[in-house]
Amino acid sequence: MKKQTEKQKMLAGLAYDAWDEVLLAARNQAKLVCHQFNQLSPLDNDKRQAMLKTLLNITGHCHIEANFFCDYGTNITIGDNFYANHNLVILDVCEVKIGSNVMFGPNVMLSTATHPIDPIARRNTEFGKPITIGNDVWLGGNVSVLPGITIHDNTVIGAGSVVTKDIAGNGVYAGNPCRFIKPIT
Repeated sequence: MKKQTEKQKMLAGLAYDAWDEVLLAARNQAKLVCHQFNQLSPLDNDKRQAMLKTLLNITGHCHIEANFFCDYGTNITIGDNFYANHNLVILDVCEVKIGSNVMFGPNVMLSTATHPIDPIARRNTEFGKPITIGNDVWLGGNVSVLPGITIHDNTVIGAGSVVTKDIAGNGVYAGNPCRFIKPIT
């Protein structure tokens, strides 16, 4: 049986060495593109959009305000009509799927990355769990979405929420931990 690369292990959600030279080079390239994107004039929208398309898997209209940061970019897929306000952070060691007609407030953080609880294991490895966000979702400002979470369609997540469990959709959810508040009527 052929040995898996660190990248294959990472994408599969297995423990991997984040300092592997192939992964480090890919992260550095993504961080360079993010840095260049963040330095562009807000009036240079065509160049900003072109840079995003080299970094992310975008299937339609997408507008992300600076500053934007990600680990790899290639593990992020974004549907049509996406808007993210300032300071979006996506740690995409595993796949991040974002549907269509989705809006993020400022300072949203999606993290597929996590670490072992055991301190010895944590020194040398990390792993990840994918995040999926459905269609017609709005994440308010300062929302954090933890590894392995699915947020289903037609959902509003209130500002400052920490999403620790899957969200069923068709409602307003808020809090830390995030919980159902009311249906969308």
